Amino acid sequence: MLTVTPPESKPQDASTEVPGVPVEGGPLPPGANVAVATPGVADPDDLVSTEKTPTLVDRVQAFRAKYEKQEMALFFFAGFLYDVLTLSPVDDALTEVQNFVYLAVLAGLLMLEQRYPEGVEPPKLLGKVWRFREDALHFFMGSLLSAFTLFLFKSSSGFTPLLFMAGMFGLLVANELPRFRQLGPVIRVAVFSLCVTLYFASLLPVLFGRVGWWIFTLSVVLGCGSVYGLLRVLKRWRPDEKALLRTVAVPGFGAQAMLLGCYFLGVIPPVPLAVQYSGIYHQVERLSPGVYRLTSEEQPWWKVWTAFHHGDQEFTVRNGEQPVYFFRIFAPKGFESYHVVVRWFQDHPEKGWTALGKGYRASVSSNGSEGGFRYYARPGITLKPGDWRVVVETEAGHEINRLNFTVIDGTGTEKPTNKVEVSVLKTTKPIPVEEWQKSQPPAPVTAAPAAATAPAP
Repeated sequence: MLTVTPPESKPQDASTEVPGVPVEGGPLPPGANVAVATPGVADPDDLVSTEKTPTLVDRVQAFRAKYEKQEMALFFFAGFLYDVLTLSPVDDALTEVQNFVYLAVLAGLLMLEQRYPEGVEPPKLLGKVWRFREDALHFFMGSLLSAFTLFLFKSSSGFTPLLFMAGMFGLLVANELPRFRQLGPVIRVAVFSLCVTLYFASLLPVLFGRVGWWIFTLSVVLGCGSVYGLLRVLKRWRPDEKALLRTVAVPGFGAQAMLLGCYFLGVIPPVPLAVQYSGIYHQVERLSPGVYRLTSEEQPWWKVWTAFHHGDQEFTVRNGEQPVYFFRIFAPKGFESYHVVVRWFQDHPEKGWTALGKGYRASVSSNGSEGGFRYYARPGITLKPGDWRVVVETEAGHEINRLNFTVIDGTGTEKPTNKVEVSVLKTTKPIPVEEWQKSQPPAPVTAAPAAATAPAP
């Protein structure tokens, strides 16, 4: 059976209507192939997200990128805190080896940073760990700076190392500023140069058993040698001499010149010598070899600040008494005998801090003990009321320790109860006399001789 198609009709797929456009003039005719756009309805396939779900590693990397500077500061202080908690004495062999390894790793990182600057792809062997180089640099810098700053702190009165640490931290902060970043690793090379010299300045006195200007000068020479060796290696990889001069030579040798100048100005203390304890007392007596009795005055309860004093830092003068400065000084085992100078200063109302004479020259030595060598000195005259200071220096004039105290006129006042402490060989701070007596062996009891009886008549 045949179906006749009207002449004017068209196949359904030949419609001239534009899909998606509604026909004007009312409802659509039956059978019209017109796509109608329905507002608010999307294709189900479009609702499926094709974006990759971030992994834990991706989220960690995004967090690190957001807080990059804070992360560097955290690694710097982590290295500082690590050394505060784990640092051994300056003459400890393991400490010296550890610091040498840190310096070697830091030198390697600085050379790789110069070998593969920004925009240069590192080899595949370093590809996975290359993004952690900034953190590693800051960790090792923080660890080394903290170690040497603590050595300086122990060998001085405390103010100079704090300034040194503040200066080093300022350099590290400046290294993160865009203006300094454009110069390349200038700040890092300067800090590395400082650390190398301070390492030898703490190592050589232990090896030679003495301190002096030539020891520190030799440390500076070795520091300059390390900077020169760094230049020779980098010149093979980067023949641009102007760039190496700006980023390595100037900061490296400039840091050495600054350290040498600071030493001869007396800013850098004589590491490894360190005064471990010092105090002002009314009386110091030597009871036996290695045992000293220290007598001070018991302070009233309301003077709470005297709890932090060592002895009588508020010294009350009665009947022409003189204060006694007691101190114990540490030097590494095997250190040769050396001299220190104890000097007294008065804060004069008109002249300011004025020296009392030329000081007292004391001969001290290493006794191979962590407790250090004990010594005491008197000013030689009765001190006038006012503010005073006693300072321990090397013969070259480098300050090791200072202690401020106040002299008070106690004429006509009642003398308070004495406080007695004992300084023993292996304990840094004095201990109460009662505690010391408990540790002493009981005295042997000897039988009294029998009374003689008169012979019987």
